Amino acid sequence: MSISRRTFFVSAATAVAASSIASAAPARRRVAVIGHTGRGDFGHGLDTVWHQIPEAEIVAVADANQAGLARELTKLQVEQGFGDYEKMLQQVQPEFVAICSRHADQHHAMALAAIEAGARGLYIEKPICRTPAEADTLLAACAKHSAKIAVAHRNRYHPALPQIQQLIAEGRIGNLLELRGRGKGDHRGGAEDLWVLGSHILNLVDYFTGPPKSCSAVMLQEGRPVTAADVRPGAEGLGPLAGNALHARYETAAGPIAYYDSVAKDGTAGTAFCLQLLGSEGTITIHMDGRPLAYLCEGSPFRPPKTPRQWLPISSGGAGVAEPNPEAVADSSHHITAVRDLIEAVDENRRPLCDMQNAATTVEMICGVFESHRQGGAAVELPLKNRDNALTKL
Repeated sequence: MSISRRTFFVSAATAVAASSIASAAPARRRVAVIGHTGRGDFGHGLDTVWHQIPEAEIVAVADANQAGLARELTKLQVEQGFGDYEKMLQQVQPEFVAICSRHADQHHAMALAAIEAGARGLYIEKPICRTPAEADTLLAACAKHSAKIAVAHRNRYHPALPQIQQLIAEGRIGNLLELRGRGKGDHRGGAEDLWVLGSHILNLVDYFTGPPKSCSAVMLQEGRPVTAADVRPGAEGLGPLAGNALHARYETAAGPIAYYDSVAKDGTAGTAFCLQLLGSEGTITIHMDGRPLAYLCEGSPFRPPKTPRQWLPISSGGAGVAEPNPEAVADSSHHITAVRDLIEAVDENRRPLCDMQNAATTVEMICGVFESHRQGGAAVELPLKNRDNALTKL
């Protein structure tokens, strides 16, 4: 049966239009998730956040623990599961990879495998790795393969941070004199607190001052200097740890000195887990993961006030302004801002807001504490000449 000339052209035009519509539809961003049940699991929501990104599709999950893998597949409603993440990466060829395990000893190998398999963007639980040497190889791999790494330091993505920078620039706290950070001060006080929680503090020091120039530090066990006999394998795959207290000082290129202290069971019940920006005429206190994140207290921190001072909450709208965008705050807390930024960074070929270089600086600052202590508290230059964990050489 023949087809009329008119019918042919109408059908052809319809087919072309349908093809055009299909090609105009945005491609789904293929995501693979790596975790390890019993070895850091799937992080603090680094797996589920992708369900909040409309253009993202989780296509596969890897977990060496088979029971954990089955649970994760059900939770994420994904069909493809692998016990071997390298096999998954080679077979699935994802565009983005979420490296979720909280155990830092797994991040380096997982990230390298994802980059070498062609992943364009990685979102990784902190701390990113265990030594500057590991950070070096990840930076080199990113440069070679044009990959982007974003790190789950959630406070770095908070919409109030630009307002804090603006307050400093406007002179609301006078001259910025120093930055003082403190760990959570629970049973992990010392080196473990430095890695697990102090990394958040040090990452923000980098945000406000840039990479420090040097570090001097002392590590203590029950009040005496840490020795080789105190070194132990760290929890959560952190590598060698020692001591239940430490005190560190960083010289910054921006000028202000930064300090970090952690003492086990310091009596603060976690309330001192913050970074304070001390100025000549005021203080800004940033509470990690706090709501609100930060407060401004105007007036010299060195003179007693004549009248009671107020702590003004700092929102994305400024000091003393009710939060105008609570959704943006929630998005930063639940990794949504970070993942959206990573996708945009890949598409625009720019650095993510908290990228591999920022994470490498944080690792450098942590390992600088160990190297300075090894040298008797001497100021050591950053980046470090010793690219390994100095606690292995005490």
